Amino acid sequence: MTQPFMTGESAGPRPQVRQAEILASLHRSGNPLLLPNAWDVASAVTIASAGAKAIATTSAGVAWSLGVPDAADLGADRAAAVIERITAAVPVPVSADIEAGYGHKPDVVMATVTAVIQAGAVGVNLEDRSGRDEAVLFEPAEQAERLAAARAAADRLAVPVWINARTDVFLAGVGPAQQRLQATLERAVVYKAAGANSLFVPGLV
Repeated sequence: MTQPFMTGESAGPRPQVRQAEILASLHRSGNPLLLPNAWDVASAVTIASAGAKAIATTSAGVAWSLGVPDAADLGADRAAAVIERITAAVPVPVSADIEAGYGHKPDVVMATVTAVIQAGAVGVNLEDRSGRDEAVLFEPAEQAERLAAARAAADRLAVPVWINARTDVFLAGVGPAQQRLQATLERAVVYKAAGANSLFVPGLV
């Protein structure tokens, strides 16, 4: 079992747990969290120096900075290596954009989330775009299993990671336009039940 961080005779939460608690506290209704995206240490330090309360990575930016095309499977190891350098360089919470988890199966998602948490991340952004030709998005139940695997990874490491579930219903133009809002709301309910803390819906406007 993971032991709490100890300072002298008093005990308190581990530094990473405290960062996770800070990130969660920044999500307040009516006061949206502005989460600038970094792609390397220099950009992260610049963002933190400008006063950002938290930082997220951009998977596209990280990939491009490493000479890899966006959505070309950056991979958990390279993503975690960037996260580790960033979290060591900034004092604010960092959330990791892990695309679709770098694999379809829940156990792969669990391994990816484990890697970025061990690298210092206290949040993850996990999308439901499948990369398959026959179905643009994972089915809601399938994505729920992947989100549950992400939550299980966080629980196993005893870090209350903020899981941001991204759905590309609008961005990918899935289904008839008049049905997209309802489809998104239905996914939101399923994703929340699976352990997601928030929902990101790009492409609304």
